[in-house]
Amino acid sequence: MAGRRLVIGIGNRDRGDDAAGLLVAERLTSARTSLRSDCADLMELWEGEDEVVVVDAMRTGRPAGTVTRIDAARTSLPAGQFGSTHSFGLAETVELARALGTLPERLVIYGIEGTDFTVGAPPSPAVTTAVSRLVRDLASDGG
Repeated sequence: MAGRRLVIGIGNRDRGDDAAGLLVAERLTSARTSLRSDCADLMELWEGEDEVVVVDAMRTGRPAGTVTRIDAARTSLPAGQFGSTHSFGLAETVELARALGTLPERLVIYGIEGTDFTVGAPPSPAVTTAVSRLVRDLASDGG
């Protein structure tokens, strides 16, 4: 069903900062959202959607809480920077969809820089602040 944007949060709530994407999607009450622990069914999930936002934790070495916005409909995602416990992560999923011609017309990826992915740890204060800021920005932008 096309229409309002679909926001997909990816992460693992039991691994500290890896919960960032899930927390954003949970808090966006004005948007259609989906929570995922991996990228296995993203292409099926966004099929037929005009506008999709995906939020995930990332590791680039920048300070915790740094938010990176990537227009994935036009730009490739850097491999190895988005958190995934599987070998086929977000970057690989997006590039496969690009090769198959199945990317949504508008696909924006937000990466929230994490530093603590310890099992059982809560999200760090910097990531919690970034989540709140991104939720506010996305809500004010219509979704």
